[in-house]
Amino acid sequence: MRAKLIRTFILTGLVALPFASLNAQTQQVKPWEKIPIPALHSFKPEQPKRIVLKNGIVVFLEEDHELPFVQGSITLRGGSREEPAAKVGLVELYGETWRTSGTATLSGDAMDDQLEAMAAKIETGGELESTSLSWDCLKGDFDKVFALSVDLLLHPKFDGEKLQLAQQQIATDIVRRNDDAGGIAAREAAKLVYGAESPYAREPEIATISAVTLADLDAWHRQTVQPANMLISVSGDFDSASVEAKLRAAFESLPAGKAFPAARVEFPAPKPGLYFVNKDDVNQSNIRIVGLGTDRRNPDLYALAVMNEVFGGGFGSRLFQKIRTKMGLAYSVGGSYGAGWDHPGTFRVSAGTKSESTVDALTAMKAEIEALRTEPVTAEEVARAKDQLLNGWIFEYDTKDKVLSAQVRLAFFGYPSNYLEKYREGLEKVTPADVERVARKYVDPAKLAILVVGNQKQIQPPLAKLGDVTTLDITIPMPAGMGAQQ
Repeated sequence: MRAKLIRTFILTGLVALPFASLNAQTQQVKPWEKIPIPALHSFKPEQPKRIVLKNGIVVFLEEDHELPFVQGSITLRGGSREEPAAKVGLVELYGETWRTSGTATLSGDAMDDQLEAMAAKIETGGELESTSLSWDCLKGDFDKVFALSVDLLLHPKFDGEKLQLAQQQIATDIVRRNDDAGGIAAREAAKLVYGAESPYAREPEIATISAVTLADLDAWHRQTVQPANMLISVSGDFDSASVEAKLRAAFESLPAGKAFPAARVEFPAPKPGLYFVNKDDVNQSNIRIVGLGTDRRNPDLYALAVMNEVFGGGFGSRLFQKIRTKMGLAYSVGGSYGAGWDHPGTFRVSAGTKSESTVDALTAMKAEIEALRTEPVTAEEVARAKDQLLNGWIFEYDTKDKVLSAQVRLAFFGYPSNYLEKYREGLEKVTPADVERVARKYVDPAKLAILVVGNQKQIQPPLAKLGDVTTLDITIPMPAGMGAQQ
């Protein structure tokens, strides 16, 4: 028996020795750490050709002969933030009805047939700051599709039936907008930051879209389709000189007109407090801690971008590592101090958690916001954040189309054309001291509003444990006689 035990011990030792040796070697030798990481190359994106017509229209042309396609876009200043408060939803209706109605000589349905035969498309739409018309076609069909686009731009004929159809579609979205808890959280958080009546937060209602008429669409079109409001971009397989000549022939003789007046909006800070929306058909909570952000002209933008990455930008961020990884309190968590192009963005910390852990998750989120101001940022955190931003940011502008879109956006908001290069230079100069400075300067827990969308019965302990709770009413206003139908 003793001899058997000895043999077993020897054999076990012989088997274990190679693994022990291998384990020791693995711990000592880490060849991947010796792989040299080269510095990023200088960032000099190829810029599109920029032309300014005599009437002020700015044109960008970007040749790309890889595929036989041509894409174009006409961007017009004036969007939903400028629509009247009594007719919120006008721009969305305009963007839909413009395309489906067609022109004075060609209905929208007939235009569909012609475009389908060419495997081409023309689209119109409305956004917060702008409205637009765009097209996409094969190289050989450019002249035909461009002619249709110009006709639609200059000679639309808005159709009553198409407007009514668009109103019905938007009404359907309105009556269902409380189905999704995440959508409720995003919508109500914007109202807390900007104010319920702000152009940056208000929502279309049945009454406001029903008030929109064909005359409103015509008036909006006449006001926005002015060369003083217009930017044109074309990219794809074409000859710049030829397309420039066609654009000049189509647009340069138009009178400049008047620039669309931008909306004048005030941005008061949100009223601090704890706000709640009860949704009893869910078993988890959507949490938003929000405040007013800044805009992209802020000289502290670069330090704020690095702060965002350290705080809530990804898997290695403080929020993710503490609240999700270590504490297991959230399905998802993140945050940033947002910056708009021409208005303040929002400071936002958000998380999704099960109902029972709502209070714990919210408490942890508040603690991390305070820690951002008080706990020193390490050189390692800043270096990692800058690497992630710079390496990821380059891929946002790694194609000609992306650079073209960026230049149109910069021109639209009045930024210098070298903004992209300056942005990278600014990020590279950020230090830990810069991050700590902007965290103390811009992040103030006393100025933040907290929103929870969840199941009141399942949130235990209740939110009242954290203070006074204001319950928000998200009832959808319905015109007289429609309540029963809803």
